Amino acid sequence: MQKAIVLGATGGVGAPLTAELVERGIETVAFGRSMKKLNELADQLNHSPLLTLETGDAFKPEDIIRAAGEADIIFHSANIPYHEMESRLLPLGESVMKAAEETGAKVVVVDGIYPYGRRLMERATEEHPKKPHTRKGKVRLAYEELIFSSRWHKARPLIVRLPDYYGPSAQASYLSVTMEAIAAGKPTAFVGNMRVPREYVYLPDAARMIVEVAAREESYGQNWHIPGPDVISGHELVRIAQRAVGKRKAVMPLGRIGLSLIGLFNPVMKEVVEMLYLTKEPLVLSGDKYERQIGPISWTPHELAITETMRGLMEKRA
Repeated sequence: MQKAIVLGATGGVGAPLTAELVERGIETVAFGRSMKKLNELADQLNHSPLLTLETGDAFKPEDIIRAAGEADIIFHSANIPYHEMESRLLPLGESVMKAAEETGAKVVVVDGIYPYGRRLMERATEEHPKKPHTRKGKVRLAYEELIFSSRWHKARPLIVRLPDYYGPSAQASYLSVTMEAIAAGKPTAFVGNMRVPREYVYLPDAARMIVEVAAREESYGQNWHIPGPDVISGHELVRIAQRAVGKRKAVMPLGRIGLSLIGLFNPVMKEVVEMLYLTKEPLVLSGDKYERQIGPISWTPHELAITETMRGLMEKRA
């Protein structure tokens, strides 16, 4: 890997990905829509000489091609708001793949677990059947089919799949609103069941694993899981976060009825309702393939990762 471009570089996954690449000494283009946010990212990375900032529209292949220059890998971490996923996800994937086809670049697509549908294995391997029963799951499966389509002759894609995640940069995860409110010392809500242990991955850990996968020629043309460490309940997660902040305000679970009511005014929350099954029947990813082909997985323990997340969020507020 000589040079990389990160699409959605200022997003939840894109920011730690960019940081990981720069830390490894890789020339990196941070691509986003807002130069203000890109400059803030550059500040966080001490304006590394390895970092170039480029604005553009990821829905326009020509913008990606212009910004990428001689980049040999495109990290596609740009995301679509929940309520726009059905109409905009496939056009975004089409744009990225057209740019990769034109440049002959490898493509690392960051995605989630929605295409699997309901859990059929204790720990889902990359061979877990894809039987989505939700609209979002079906769109995400069509997205995978687009990425791996035989239409592409020069582009070489792979998909990395993450569970729910958290970290100071997280913006669109179920946990981000909860953690931001706790950092501010305010009462808040927690999406879904707080008693059922679920899988989460700390974003800096995920970024490290994603880059390890991307660095190997044999990784392409495949799905890869980026699992978290041990599962953790919402109650335990909130307890650690509140202890890190030193304040304890009420955190209420938000179920189907509450989300539906909020959804009358908030289109994103309305779309969360159909995915609530994952908070009751969590799908946990297996890291067996990663460990066999890449190496041992090293995670930041939840206690430390949550504490670091809260400190980062408090620093942002300050």
